[in-house]
Amino acid sequence: MPAQLRELERDIIPLRAVDSVGLAALRGLLAPHSTEISNVKVEASRFDHRKLSELVAELAKGERGLIMVMGKGGVGKTTVAAAIALGLVQSGKSVHLSTTDPAAHLAVTLNGEVPGLSVGRIDPKVETRKYVDKIVAAKSPGMTQAEKDLLIEDLRSPCTEEVAVFHAFSHVVSQAGSSFVVLDTAPTGHSLLLMDATGAYHRQMLREFEGKASGRIVTPLMRLQDAAYTKIILVALPEATPVSQAVALQDDLRRARIEPFAWVVNKSLLATTTRDPLLLARLESERKQIERVKAQASGEVFMVPWTASPPVGVAAIKALLDA
Repeated sequence: MPAQLRELERDIIPLRAVDSVGLAALRGLLAPHSTEISNVKVEASRFDHRKLSELVAELAKGERGLIMVMGKGGVGKTTVAAAIALGLVQSGKSVHLSTTDPAAHLAVTLNGEVPGLSVGRIDPKVETRKYVDKIVAAKSPGMTQAEKDLLIEDLRSPCTEEVAVFHAFSHVVSQAGSSFVVLDTAPTGHSLLLMDATGAYHRQMLREFEGKASGRIVTPLMRLQDAAYTKIILVALPEATPVSQAVALQDDLRRARIEPFAWVVNKSLLATTTRDPLLLARLESERKQIERVKAQASGEVFMVPWTASPPVGVAAIKALLDA
């Protein structure tokens, strides 16, 4: 911890045996000591689960396609996306791994290069600058300096960044026509804005080409709705709030006629062989959330166990595949 933070007063809240949901649990956070496990009968229980390697095997049956890893911030999308990409490379596929997440943790998570895997990023600032330069170069010939300045000022609108990122996203989507593209998306809110832009573009194209060649138009939204082309992987943690957020995201996708291919439950204690009394006491609440996921998910559910250390680096991420 940096010295500046060590000097500040701080409260430390221990991991509890139950989820911090509900008034009783929230009040329990104020108690100096946790007593939840005193009356819990602690039993180790076997829990069979489908591994991440099995999901990769399903995806690898194709020769190409777009795999979008989606979910709320902090659920481990980047780690899951990296593991899927590495698994596909191990299956002999050529893979491009990219991200639309402004936090862009891909390089840190992988911490190394892998033959057959290229890594990229849709950087909003970079894409906006490229888009503005392209528009100015196309429109500025014959303009006075005052007109050019006005054009540049107009392109400083927040809408310009949305358009620029959408164009970059569309390019990534089109790449999946010839190879595998694994896309680590931004947290849900940003991703849904991108989906909205994709839908708006789709409707505009249909209006412009109505009665002409509309039957031959293939928009990015059509690619996302094509289950043979795009596979959506929803990632959640086995806790009440993350599961509820993932269910809401699934509902939003379905309204856009996009059906998730699979769910990945990350950081699962049930998928480990823990014998720690505190962690075992949490298993029952986690089991309830897993049952919620299985009841809500239209596709298969795969699980990634909690690891003793953060899965950073190629070797650690590969280990998650068969964990």
